[in-house]
Amino acid sequence: MELRTNYNTPTNTVEILQSLQKKVELAKSFTTKIEKNVHTMNSSEIITTVHQLEGLVKSFGENLNVIPLSTYGNQEYADKAAKSLSKEMKEASFSVAGPTSREIETDLYAVDADISAVNIQLSDYPSQTYSTPDYNNINSREISAVLDRNNLALPQLARYMEPLYETFYCPLTKTVMEDPVTIESGVTYERRAISDFFDKFEDQNELVCPKSGKSIKSRNLSTNVALKATIDEWKERNEAARIKVARAALSLASSDNMVLEAIDDLQSVCRTNPYNKVQIRSIGIIPLLTKFLEYRSRSIRQVTLELLKQLAEDDEEGKEIVAKTVDISTVIKMLSSSHTPVRHASASLLVELSKSRFFCNEIGAVAGGILMLTTVKYRQPLDSFASEKADEILKNLEKLPDNIKLMAENGYWEPLLTHLLEGNEEMKMEMAVYLGKIILGSESKTYVAERASPALIEMVKTGNSPSRNAAFKALQQISSHNPNAKALVDAGILQIMIEEIFTRSSTHNEEMSSRNEAALILANVLESGLDLENFQVTTHGHTLASDYIVYNIVSRIKNSTPDKLNINLIRILLCLIKSDKASSTIVSVVKEMEASYDLIDLINNPNEELGIKSIKLLITLAGFMGHTLSDRLCKTQGQPQSLIANPNEITTITEKHAVSANFLAKLPHQNLTLNLALVNSKTIQAVTTSIAQINKTGTRSSRHTSSYFEGLVGILVRLTTTLYDHQILLTAKTHNFASLLTELLTRSFTDEVQKLSAIGLENLSRHSVALSRPPQRKKKNKILKLSFFRKCISINLSKDESTFSLCPVHRGVCSSQETFCLIEAEAVERLLSCLDHENVEVVEAALSALSTLLEDKVDVDKSVGFLSERNAVRHVLNVVKEHKEEGVTKKAFWVIERFLMKGGDDSVSDISRDRLLPATLVSAFHHGEGSTREMAGKILRHLNKMPDLSNTLTFTK
Repeated sequence: MELRTNYNTPTNTVEILQSLQKKVELAKSFTTKIEKNVHTMNSSEIITTVHQLEGLVKSFGENLNVIPLSTYGNQEYADKAAKSLSKEMKEASFSVAGPTSREIETDLYAVDADISAVNIQLSDYPSQTYSTPDYNNINSREISAVLDRNNLALPQLARYMEPLYETFYCPLTKTVMEDPVTIESGVTYERRAISDFFDKFEDQNELVCPKSGKSIKSRNLSTNVALKATIDEWKERNEAARIKVARAALSLASSDNMVLEAIDDLQSVCRTNPYNKVQIRSIGIIPLLTKFLEYRSRSIRQVTLELLKQLAEDDEEGKEIVAKTVDISTVIKMLSSSHTPVRHASASLLVELSKSRFFCNEIGAVAGGILMLTTVKYRQPLDSFASEKADEILKNLEKLPDNIKLMAENGYWEPLLTHLLEGNEEMKMEMAVYLGKIILGSESKTYVAERASPALIEMVKTGNSPSRNAAFKALQQISSHNPNAKALVDAGILQIMIEEIFTRSSTHNEEMSSRNEAALILANVLESGLDLENFQVTTHGHTLASDYIVYNIVSRIKNSTPDKLNINLIRILLCLIKSDKASSTIVSVVKEMEASYDLIDLINNPNEELGIKSIKLLITLAGFMGHTLSDRLCKTQGQPQSLIANPNEITTITEKHAVSANFLAKLPHQNLTLNLALVNSKTIQAVTTSIAQINKTGTRSSRHTSSYFEGLVGILVRLTTTLYDHQILLTAKTHNFASLLTELLTRSFTDEVQKLSAIGLENLSRHSVALSRPPQRKKKNKILKLSFFRKCISINLSKDESTFSLCPVHRGVCSSQETFCLIEAEAVERLLSCLDHENVEVVEAALSALSTLLEDKVDVDKSVGFLSERNAVRHVLNVVKEHKEEGVTKKAFWVIERFLMKGGDDSVSDISRDRLLPATLVSAFHHGEGSTREMAGKILRHLNKMPDLSNTLTFTK
């Protein structure tokens, strides 16, 4: 049986075995012939066939005898068995008995009738050759057939292959002895069994041998060394046979029961002798087991996992082989199995494998492996066993720093934070590096900040250069989440970062790097919105809003300063300038140091982000020193025209485009120098062209388009404030500002665009009266002698007068382009529709524009009639109802009062019918500001809701 286990069998041996195989097939045909034809064959035919079979058997013996000795290696027992079998087969002699007698030769090795019967049945099985099975490539179907036919289990089949001797059995226990001892009678027993038997006798004289019944005088037990050695050798052969039979059964896997039985037997031999694990691994069973991990049967998956765990236990080599052979991702997936035993078996196997450093590396390489483990860990209420095992696995995986990083990336931060706080210097630095690279999840950002900030700040204060760099990166990551600012401030971040920016001395490269990082972190913290201006940030008691801090920041913003540092210093100023105390200090320092020149120079810096930040700071400063910035902008070469790019060169509207346009729009509108510079540099042409293009394409082409568009409209509006200048007036006429702004009123861009358009129309409309003139007629001949000519002239005059359409409101010839007339521009209806807007700023701007048609300079009566035809009163009353803000209420009251004064009975009737107006007027009269209160009183008197005190005083006098 052992002959065919050797893969390196010499060639001549292979030829011998091939010859044996052919003879076996021939023998099968002889026996099959006899079985099928036994009732029809005559005696001579049977005798001839039996003689042929006898010749084959003798030939078998000859073949076995010539197998080289080297084939057996150190397996001497196999050589002896083959030689003995060869001798018996060469001497074999068969005889044919009569039909009524059948002699059965009992198995020489069987120890009881049951086992003997099994051997007889197996030897009688005509189509199989179990006398010399190939364990490594045994025909599994043959095993299945034998097992099914004889109702055997795999261990019994292995026992047939390695038969037992009767002397192996204890007469008392009827089982194979583990520790055989011989008593005085010469009979051998299991030590424990015979000891227990002797203990039943209190009187020494009553001792007897349980098998022979002879009296014995001594309780001495002598170890039967020879028998024990023989039994141990048999056990090894038996277990080896069981392992190989199980391997064959697993190769076939014809039924679930066969697989379960094979795995169960393998588990049994592993428990019996740990060395069997080595044998199991050596004959390739582990690769066979891998296919059962994805088997349909949950029971098979469970026992497979349990066997793999056994094979990996207490043996580093075993762990590595299992980890290399088994698909670890499949085992990890089983952690989410709905079948609890499978889930627990997979967790137990992973715990065992995670004790190996090799496996720790493998698990990190499995996509989503650590995520699955962390998920199971946090499901403790659902499955405490799996949760505990997952926690144990994760602790084992901490052997490798890369796994700690993966745990953090998957939301399990505790290992990283623990090593950051408690590890050695090298480990702390490595954890800080990881923390600087990992993107923090929203749920863990604050927790990580609270735990890690003190340790990281300490590393910045006392660590070496690599540690400080790692800590800076980690703090940068943490500070990027605004809610973390409080934890960082509590840990002392402000003082450390200010010191790094202003006072720390080191090598040039390290100094610039640390300053950049410190400024970035400080800017991140300040952008959180915390009220930090009163925090002391130096040992001398300076606060962030103090002259010392602001001066140091502003003085470092220059073209010669590294771009990153400039960007973050400007970010810090943008945060500080939001507070009243700091803003006055910043404005004062900027004026004193003339830092605005540096900021304007940075606008066109190649670093676009730096240019954007500079412009944003300039926009903020414009509210404090706008005229100064306007003048200095105009004195800078290439400005202001470079702020508005040529529309033909723009492919995508960027943030730089948007902030540049808004900077020009936010500077004081009445600054004539800047407005003339925009006109003379042909910037207005670029602005109107860009507006026309965006009107066609819409504002969705870029997320910055809306902001850019608002800036462009704001630039146009700024020119409407200085129309007294002939050049600017001509520009407004040339580009037809009135029609352009009217069109923008109802375009669905932004509220800001509508508001700016209304403001621009208001500014334009205030010049309409001055620009509107009576038509110029040619002088007629004063001496007309003939009545015919007089008649013709009269006709001509009529035609000449009809050519000119006088504006009823402005009393002259008007147009949208030349006089900016709101009526000619058809802006009135659009302004009235803006009164229904939800944004109060849009409503107020529209009211202001409409009010220009009711001022004393125009024909108010005609204007009121014109507006009444368009239900203007209803729109204004609706404004009073919807908006309670002081500014818009005051303007609405002013319009209502003009309608009451000039609109006649119809207007009074429309206004008096509004039920909510009186209550609104009374409330404004009681609680409004001075001018609003006065206006409410006038309206109440017009509506006879309040006595006219002026008439009363006159009557009294």
